[in-house]
Formats: sequence, C-alpha cells, structure tokens
Amino acid sequence: MEHIDGAPLATPTIKIEEPVYPVRCESSGGDGALSTGVSLGPGRSALAGGIYHTRSRARSLLRGSMDRRSGNRTSHDLMTYVTHDVEEGEEWRDGDQKRKQIFKGKMLMWLAYQSVGVIYGDIGTSPLYVYSSTFTSPPNYEDLFQVLSVIIWSLTIVVTLKYVLIFSMPTMKANITDRDPREQVTVRLERHLSQDLGPTNRTVRAGIEKSKFTRGLLKTIGVLAVSMVMADGVLTPAQSVLGAVQGLKVVRSDISSPTVVGTTCGILILLFAIQPFGTTKLASSFAPIVILWLSFNFGFGVYNLVHFDWAVLKAFSPYFAFQFFTQHQAHAWRMLGGILLAFTGVEALFADLGAFSLRAIQLSWSLFVYPCLLLAYIGQAAYISVRPDAYDNPFFNSVPPGMLYPSLVVAVLAAIVASQAIITATFQLVSQIMKLSYCPQVKVVHTSRTFHGQLYVPFLNWLLMIGAVLVTAVYSDTTRLGNAYGVCVMFVTFFDTCMVTLIALIVWKFSPFLVFISWLVFASVDGLYLSSALTKVPDGAWFTLTLSGILACLFLLWRFGKENQWRAEAEDRFKPTDLVRKDEEGLLKLTDKWGGDPLSAIRGFGVFFDKTGVLTPSVFTHFVSKFVSVPDVAVFFHLHPVEKPSVEPEERYKVSHFTAVPGCYRLVVRHGFMDEVISPDLGALVYAEVRRFIIRQACDRLGVDGTAQEKEVGDDTEMEEQEETAGADGVTDSGQSGETNSADAGGSTSDSKDRKSTAKPGEREREKQPEPVPVPRVTFAPRAPLPVELRDDRVAAEVARLDRAYAAKVMYIVGKEQMRVSRGSSLFRRGILSVFLWIRDNTRAKIANLRLAMDRVVEIGFVKEI
Repeated sequence: MEHIDGAPLATPTIKIEEPVYPVRCESSGGDGALSTGVSLGPGRSALAGGIYHTRSRARSLLRGSMDRRSGNRTSHDLMTYVTHDVEEGEEWRDGDQKRKQIFKGKMLMWLAYQSVGVIYGDIGTSPLYVYSSTFTSPPNYEDLFQVLSVIIWSLTIVVTLKYVLIFSMPTMKANITDRDPREQVTVRLERHLSQDLGPTNRTVRAGIEKSKFTRGLLKTIGVLAVSMVMADGVLTPAQSVLGAVQGLKVVRSDISSPTVVGTTCGILILLFAIQPFGTTKLASSFAPIVILWLSFNFGFGVYNLVHFDWAVLKAFSPYFAFQFFTQHQAHAWRMLGGILLAFTGVEALFADLGAFSLRAIQLSWSLFVYPCLLLAYIGQAAYISVRPDAYDNPFFNSVPPGMLYPSLVVAVLAAIVASQAIITATFQLVSQIMKLSYCPQVKVVHTSRTFHGQLYVPFLNWLLMIGAVLVTAVYSDTTRLGNAYGVCVMFVTFFDTCMVTLIALIVWKFSPFLVFISWLVFASVDGLYLSSALTKVPDGAWFTLTLSGILACLFLLWRFGKENQWRAEAEDRFKPTDLVRKDEEGLLKLTDKWGGDPLSAIRGFGVFFDKTGVLTPSVFTHFVSKFVSVPDVAVFFHLHPVEKPSVEPEERYKVSHFTAVPGCYRLVVRHGFMDEVISPDLGALVYAEVRRFIIRQACDRLGVDGTAQEKEVGDDTEMEEQEETAGADGVTDSGQSGETNSADAGGSTSDSKDRKSTAKPGEREREKQPEPVPVPRVTFAPRAPLPVELRDDRVAAEVARLDRAYAAKVMYIVGKEQMRVSRGSSLFRRGILSVFLWIRDNTRAKIANLRLAMDRVVEIGFVKEI
C-alpha cells in the first residue's frame, strides 16, 4: 500500500531490487569470516538497503553520508530481535493488531470539519428536490403538515437514532468466517465466554457458528449491502452533477440537452481526476462549500418561518406522521418513494466511518447538519403553506429577495461535491472487502499520515468515472435517473438493521426482548420505505439492482475460490518438526510421513519467500521433499505490512530461529504504508540481519550488553589503525615507539646545558660527542576483548556456517503455485473455480515485479487441486 501526503502525483512504492551484487572477498582471518560490503555493526550499508520513510528518504541519505564521514552511528540503525529460539517462529506477530485512532480537542474538531465536506454533501442537497419528488400537484395545508412530520421523524429515526447513535457503537465479532492467513495477524477477534451470555444469546451465537447455511446467508447479505453501495457509487455522481447543471435552467431556460450532458460529463471527469489529492485536501476544500450551503438552508428556513407560517412547527408531533398513513394509506405508501430522498446518502455516513472518527461524525451531524436540514424543510413547508404552487422547485422559489443568484451558485457547487460522500465510501468498502478476501487485490493509496483510514483506490476511481459518464450519457435526465435512485439505499439500511441486531445479541449482550422490540421498530420503518421504493424497479431501479447483483456474484465467487485455495495451501503448512527430524547421529532426514530419506546439504544461502509468515512456507516444503536436500542456511523471508504510517526502527526487523532445522531462520520485515523497502542486494540485507541476530542472541546468553559489544566491535578497527600508525613511526627494542612528548624534550635540553656549565675540562671533550637520541615513550591502549561470536563455540560455529553459506552463493527460492480444479468436482463447481483461477492468474503479482537478479532465482513449481 502506498502513501501520498502533499503532492497528488507522489506515488512511492515498496521496492525490492537487486541491480548489483555484493562484493565478497575471503578474509585473511580464520573461521570463514568474509567481507560482504554490509556493515554488521550498528551502521547499515547502503548496499544492503532497508526500510525508509518515503518523505525522509533524501534526508536520510544525506545524514548517512555525513555520519560515514564523521564515523558516528545513529539510533536509526539500532534494532531489536526475537532473542530466543522458537519452534514455529510466530512471536513476531504479537502486537500487530490494528489499533483504533482516538482524536480529541482540536484534532477532533478538524475531523468534524472535514466530515462536513465529504459525508453530508449527498444528504445535504436533498432539500433541492424532496417536496417536488413527493407531491405531484399543489398540496393542501394538512397534507403538507403530514409530509413534513414524516420527513422530520425519518431523519430522526433513520439517521440520528439508528446510524449516528446505535450503529456506531463499538463492536466485536463472532467467529463466523475464515480469514486469509496473511490478514489474521492484523485482526483481533474478541468473543464473550459462553457462560457470560444469556441462554437465548448463547443459542443464537451457537446457531450462527454451527450452521453452514446461516453463515452463507450472512455472507450474502453483507456482500449485497456492499455491492449496492458501490452501485450507488456509479449512479450518485451522475444524478447530483446532472441535477446541478440542469439547475442552471432557472436563469436560462434555453440550454439544450446535449449541452447539459456534455457539461455534466466534463465536470464528472474533473471530479474524479482530483481524487488523487486525497481525502484531507478534498474535504478541506469542499467543507466551506457544504457549510455555506447548509448555512443558506438554515438562514432561509428561519426567514421563511418568521415571514410566512411558524405554525408548521407543530409537525414535530408524531401525530401528524401517523395521521398521514391512516388517512392516505396506499397513496401515502407510494409517496414514501419521494420522502426517502430526504435521507439518501445515509449509507455513505456509515461506510465513511473508516475515514473519519465516530465522535467527529456525531459532532458534525448533531450540532450542525441535523439542525440545518430540519430548518430547511420546515422553512420550505412554511413558504409552500402560503404559496402551494412553489412545491415544484421548493428551494429556489423560497429564496429570500436578492439571494437567488448567490444561492444558485452555491447550490450548483454543493450538488457537484455531493457525490464525494459515495466516492469516499466506495474506496473504504473496497479496502475492507480486500482484507476479507472478497475482492482481488488492487492498488490502495493512503492519502494521510495523520488519519490512517483515508484512502484512494486508483483502479476503482477510474472505473467509477467511466460508469458515471456512461450512465449520464444514456439516461441524460435526472427524472429517469431518479427512478433508479433510492432502492439500493433502502436495501442497505434494512440489511444494516438486521446485522446490528445480531451484534446486539451476541456482542453487546442486550436482552433478546429489548433487541426484538428495537428491531421491529427500525425494520418496520425500513420495510415501509423499501417496499415503496421497489415500485420504481420497472422504471429504472432495475439498473442498480442488476449492477449490484453482478458485483455480489463476483465477490462471492472470489471468496469461494479463496476459501478453497486456503484449504489446499494449508496442507503444506505445518511445524518444521513435521517435515524434518534428526536421526541418532544428529543428521537431518525427512520424517516418516515424507519418506524418511536422509537430507543432503546444498552449499549456499537460500532465501525462501514466505507469503504468510507462519509455520513452514509451502515453497520450503516442496523444495525439501522434492530435492531431498536443504541449503546450508535457509531463511524464510516475509514482508509484513502494518496498519500504521511507519514502523519504529527498533521494530522493523524480526528474526526467529528454528531449532528443528540447523541454520534455519525466519526474517520478517515489517513496514508501514509510508515506508519503502529498498534493497539493491536483498541477500546482503537478509544475511546482515540474521548475523546481527546471532550476535545479539549470544550477547544475551553470555550476559553481555549487546549495544556495548557492537560499539567495541566497531571501535576495534579504529584501534588497529592507530597501532599500525604507531608501528610505522618506529619501535625500539624495549617495545616503545618513536613518538616524543614536547615537555620531555624540553626538559632534556635544559639538563644538558647545566651539565656543560659545570663539567671539568677533561669531561668537555666527551661532551662534544653526539648525545644519544632520547627514547620516546608511548602508552598502548588495551586491546579490545574477544568478539562475542568467538567466545562461545556454538555461536562461532553458527556464524561460520552463515558466512560460508553466504560466501558460496545466494539463492532466491520462489514458489510458483499452479492450481487446478479437482476431477471429481461437479460442473457448476468446476465452472466457478475455473473463473476464479482465471481472475487469479491475471491479477496476482509476478516474480518480475520483485526486481531480483534473475540468475539467482529458483522457481519451485507445484500443483494444488481445489
């Protein structure tokens, strides 16, 4: 995953490249030591690479060059490791669960401000057309009161009470679905103990977990809800922008239909073209427009309420809403298809929780958006009660004098940005269903380092743009688009009600009686609106239902294929002790399950690419079982993304040691969505980290300070250089060098003069002879202690094994997995899995994308049946 923060075109990638080989030369010292071009001390060579923050990459390189000149080492290079042997190498997974971001104070208010610009554009522009969509003729006073009461209580029940307050409560999950092994580490699954649940709640949960049909039904409902939101993601931009452009006919009625359609398509292309700027920038830019628009509605509502009919405030009584259904019955039911437009966009509010915090949404809705919308509908009703003919264009007809043109400009801008809510929601949903393995992996870009949930999905963005432009060109009128609008919204709200009801039973542990009563109220409201909206299916709603059905089938097909793939791949993942063991002589051999043959050793350093980071990689299993051999050193290399911008330096590299296989390790490189993995020589990086782990492990075993040991080892070279310099100046027989102290030299001269002045004549002849050169005095610094890797025979042998293997050759062993449908499958199952395999083969990453030196790559092919 990538990150952009600032320039929209900045798209850094996670790269593993190897354009050059490391320079190796055998050391003159023993024990197979070698020079690799990779610093094994605290400093890290640029050749080996590592993880760098995308924004500070250039600054890091500059600091690194300065540090090399000064000989300093930075804390950036200090790493911590798993310092104890593990059987399965999974300790690196601890603490990797995604943590909820909590914002307070100014940051919370900033998020609330942003949410206004993104979430409420759709629901905020509903006052433009709700009354005109509900009434087909000028309404009488009583009907207007009743419809206004239904609008007020629909906004209160469906949006405020259900979505903003209840649906946003903290949730945990029941154990009803499998997960991709790569994603399990990022998910924290919390379940109540059985005895903590009531009998009814416990029965419901057990029934869900044990019933294959119930689990399948819940999957289908969830996927349908997501698919319907995405289908609205195609329809909503076309509806809102086309309505905005058609609004220009208020001031100029002779604008032709082709001009309207062409202008709409141009605006849509521009709207989707600016999505790479990210949610924060778009929200900050759109928020003033939406705030101004809602403020206009609030002000106009107060103006109309004061100048026309304040008695419409009686519509707050639910009596008028019930009277609406009792008096009009079937006609009232059909009119609900227009009233539901008052809260279209509520489905995006729930989906956008990932981009904005819960508290920010609650604040922005309760304190600003909700009051503005209530005053907008109340004010329009007050105006229409005096002038019933104004129902066909309620907003512009009720504008106070002198505000028509300013309100027209703001209304057009607000309608254009209204589709941002569903676009952002679609990005959020695709990101989530990819993590749940309901969708093939596509590129996802994080657009903020502060707000981790704000995303941009390039492929989906351009797909939505094409769909919106095509829909606009085909329908070309908001009336025809309006017939297709609203059905998916009500399906989603009804599905959400059912899902949250289950959560209330098995997670929140609410009383079944209380849950049933609440479900009955919300489901009745949703059912009324849904049944009314279904009357639009023949007139255009069939389009969104068909599109959502196609998407749901695709998602379910992918999930079905992934579940079969996981089951097939699980056969090759187990503990190393299930694959190899040591015989009585300490030699490695396959276990009896795999034939029991002794394993031969291959000279070299093998890097096995591990896509799960748990147990034994499939590629290692097939390599060992097919070649009946194992490299001198085998390292399971796993790149693990973490749900945060950047990983702290001390947490980036995690090395584990497998005790069952000598010379077998796992290296996990943890990186955030703002980090880059850059390694011109991946083998050198892996070798350096494993060697550092061995030394650090030895330090812990011997009770030596690892940091101090690295400092000693780093200073040893400097000390040797000083000694060589001293030896070049000259060394006497007594072992002293030819370096003098200036104070001693001065003292010797003074003593000589004194002796000359007091000597006898016979002695002066002897004094004329040249004096011997004074012997300089040098104090040696104590030699550094023996390196820790040489103090222990076991550690010395392990380091020597690692050095010899790396000096011999480096191999990158990659699994090339092929899948085929088992022969005994039914025709229907074979067809579904064949489609899955075709999509999988055309969407998965290729080995060429890793940019490794291809002459070092060994591909191990194997076939799995699903």
